[in-house]
Amino acid sequence: MNRPAPDVQAVIDLATAGFPPLATEMTDIAEVRAFFAARSGPAAAPPPVARVTDEDADGVPVRVYDPGGHETAPVIVFCHGGGFVLCDLDSHDAFCRSLALATEATVVSVDYRRAPEHPFPAAPEDAYTALLWTAVTFPGRRLAVAGDSAGANLATVLTLLSRDRGGPEIVCQALYYPMLDPTRSRPSHRENAQGYFLTADHLRWYWDGYLSSPVDRTSPYAAPLAGGDLSGLPPAQLVTAGFDPLRDDGLAYAEALAAAGVPVEARHHAGMFHGFLSMAGALPEAAEARATAFAALRRALTAP
Repeated sequence: MNRPAPDVQAVIDLATAGFPPLATEMTDIAEVRAFFAARSGPAAAPPPVARVTDEDADGVPVRVYDPGGHETAPVIVFCHGGGFVLCDLDSHDAFCRSLALATEATVVSVDYRRAPEHPFPAAPEDAYTALLWTAVTFPGRRLAVAGDSAGANLATVLTLLSRDRGGPEIVCQALYYPMLDPTRSRPSHRENAQGYFLTADHLRWYWDGYLSSPVDRTSPYAAPLAGGDLSGLPPAQLVTAGFDPLRDDGLAYAEALAAAGVPVEARHHAGMFHGFLSMAGALPEAAEARATAFAALRRALTAP
């Protein structure tokens, strides 16, 4: 059986120590979030961005990162991960700063309502409201969506909603280790169920909190791998990790998009784990992978 390299395993162990042991020792959402916040610790100095402001996007809080580009710079609507349950604007602040600087795009980070207090479809509806606000606030600019984990689910759902509701136009979707299938039935969910930071227990707990009825589990706006129509979506960029229980979600979605005629640029990092793009400061491989992913998104946003 393959194992992560020792330096990678050390980072996995460190990340695991600061993450809630869901479904085995904690089930109350307030307790879980308090555990998570207490162990986040002091953050390193964030990358400097020319202008960062908190805004109200028609009732949805967003944080806007302007790297100081020109007034026609492209815009990325970003949805954070955390299983639809955890994380927020602050947890992904450094990531969004780095994304804005690397792509030279304005980044709009969405503070959508979280489960279980606000189950599906609150999160995608909030994200879509923020997308519409972004299109109005930055008219005429090329627009992309991006997200990690559960946020990648919301990013690709935004492309479905935009297609089905008549806009706005999205030129690219960047999906970083997406969480897409509530059945959790693919091999990676068993092979990587424990020991690699994100666990099968986490995923079961997240999905149970997010989807309040069996019908929701078959909605393409909640489960994009449920067999819905994927045609007519914008080009996709996917990043997957070998030691991630969500590995096969991303790989299967890349295949499904390609089968529907959607251009796909997929990058698989066999020795990495869930969330590794956020740990670029600890692993050279993660830093290189993040630089490559952000450069690809920049090319998509600036292509003629």
